Amino acid sequence: MEKRRYFVNKLHHSSKRNYLDRMIKQKVKGMKIASKYGFDYWDGNRKYGYGGYKYIPGRWKDVAKKLIKTYSLNNNSRILDVGCGKAYLLYEIKLLLPKIKICGFDLSSYAISKAKNSIRKNLFVHNACNKFPFKNKEFDLVLTLATLHNLPIHCLFKSIKEIERVGKKKYIMVESYNNFQELFNLQCWALTCKSFFSIKDWKWIFKTNKYKGDYEFICFK
Repeated sequence: MEKRRYFVNKLHHSSKRNYLDRMIKQKVKGMKIASKYGFDYWDGNRKYGYGGYKYIPGRWKDVAKKLIKTYSLNNNSRILDVGCGKAYLLYEIKLLLPKIKICGFDLSSYAISKAKNSIRKNLFVHNACNKFPFKNKEFDLVLTLATLHNLPIHCLFKSIKEIERVGKKKYIMVESYNNFQELFNLQCWALTCKSFFSIKDWKWIFKTNKYKGDYEFICFK
């Protein structure tokens, strides 16, 4: 049975954000640039995205440990990261389980090119809107962090069904909100989000698409 998780919330809330500052400083221009998912989004000015998404040793270690423990991963497991970006989480998991079989894909060829050399061969460019090139239940765990809310709703439904299809266990993390203040903050901050849904709406979407995995919501307080 699906369960709400809190793997990433602590890390998410450790970052400070000036919501109004982003909104009033040519946000529409920032959205257009960010949506290309190139250098500017990952490593350019903060108003276009991450403002420099670098590998920080140990930053994702706690999340990796929680995933390994929760989903009973071991060196014989196979995992897939949908929208892996620079794949720092996969890299951290690989450090803990050196023989685990990892795979990840992302829309951004730039992000893939900046992944750690030791795992880059396990990554490829692919759009999560399209059918995944894998067999049914091919992976012991399919995870996706901060990716699905960037899809339009018709693609979102397809991707959820694909995650359900190829994974034995599943974990989805998306941006969401509990109240008007969090919705406002999300609308101010998000550059690439296309699916602004409340937690209640997300749960309905998961149920409608017969998703049986776990989920986590990050909100902007």
